Amino acid sequence: MKDNRNLWQRAVQGLRDLLHVFVAEAKMTYKDMGVMIFFVVVPLLYPLLYSYIYNNEVVREVPAVVVDESLSATSRDYLRRVDATPDVEIVAQCADMQEAQRSLRRGDAYGIIYIPRDFDAQLALGRQATISLYCDMSGLLYYKSIVLANTAVSLEMNSEIKIERSSNTTARQDELTAYPIAYEEVPIFNPSGGFASFLLPAVLILIIQQTLLLGVGLSAGTARERSKHHDLVPIDDHYSGTLRVVLGKSLCYFLVYMLVSFYVLGVVPRIFSLVQIGQASDLLLFALPYLLACIFFAMAASALVRNRETCMLLFVFTSVPLLFISGISWPGAAIAPFWKYVSYLFPSTLGINGFVKMNNMGATLSEVAFEFKALWIQAGVYFIATCWVYYINISRSRSRALEMQAE
Repeated sequence: MKDNRNLWQRAVQGLRDLLHVFVAEAKMTYKDMGVMIFFVVVPLLYPLLYSYIYNNEVVREVPAVVVDESLSATSRDYLRRVDATPDVEIVAQCADMQEAQRSLRRGDAYGIIYIPRDFDAQLALGRQATISLYCDMSGLLYYKSIVLANTAVSLEMNSEIKIERSSNTTARQDELTAYPIAYEEVPIFNPSGGFASFLLPAVLILIIQQTLLLGVGLSAGTARERSKHHDLVPIDDHYSGTLRVVLGKSLCYFLVYMLVSFYVLGVVPRIFSLVQIGQASDLLLFALPYLLACIFFAMAASALVRNRETCMLLFVFTSVPLLFISGISWPGAAIAPFWKYVSYLFPSTLGINGFVKMNNMGATLSEVAFEFKALWIQAGVYFIATCWVYYINISRSRSRALEMQAE
């Protein structure tokens, strides 16, 4: 009976300590402007900023210049059709390539359409004619618009030339001559072919991980700076148990990021009418292990932070590489095996792939079972790593306190 009473008292004391750690961490978070910026301001504003910038989805009316040495009716018809597309706007006719190149260097245009002198003559002789495109590759979206517009116009004129040279007598024969193989293009999961629908879901997931890394790292750096001996955990009876410290701190972060995740993953896509075809219940269940994995990953990584500035040096630069090796902005099949294995160390890789499949492609939770189970494994592994980190720091703080009492 006495053992049961002692066990109950220890459990109650452990719960009190956990709540004390939770309240202390919540107060510290609220009072630290830097942590509040990473936990609240950045998650609130960054998704809006990115979504607003890419809200147009595709680039329209890309300025281009023309060097038309043919000066024929056919070349003028070609250029008129290109200019009529929503993707390209012909802003100038240049006398030669040197003048056109100067326009590109000044930024007046992002592409050059060059039609050679023998363009119309080659077509009249039944030979293949050539039109050359020169694009500014500093912006791939400009390149995409110019190439797509010219490709569409050239295919359309090719079919008309085939029909003119044939001896067809019916419209059906003309149709078969122009398109012997019928095809239909259906852009699956991204109807507009836009940049926002393609990239923003991955960015939103990454924002959750990176702001947690920076906020938790900044909190850890603050704790070390305020401690006389640069301890991560203060010398206090409430901080004497590893599990209660880890759970108390993580509970604070979890409650904050429950609201942040709802806003980032649910509200922002709806504001900007991004693709959302996943089941809300499945997305909620998937977000749970991702959030836990990110929290414990950030807490374990905070062991590397020695002062407030260190987290900026350690974590900020990782955002772009993590986006690349996730397999979204760069095809996963083209990523070297070494970097693919490295990517699985970060919750963002599994979170991005699973979220995109569910939110943008309509996959169910069972269809992203690999990512879902792997995130739970990550959450468990990083929880153990976090406990180990805090156990070492608590032991050091306790040993130092005993040494000070002995003196």
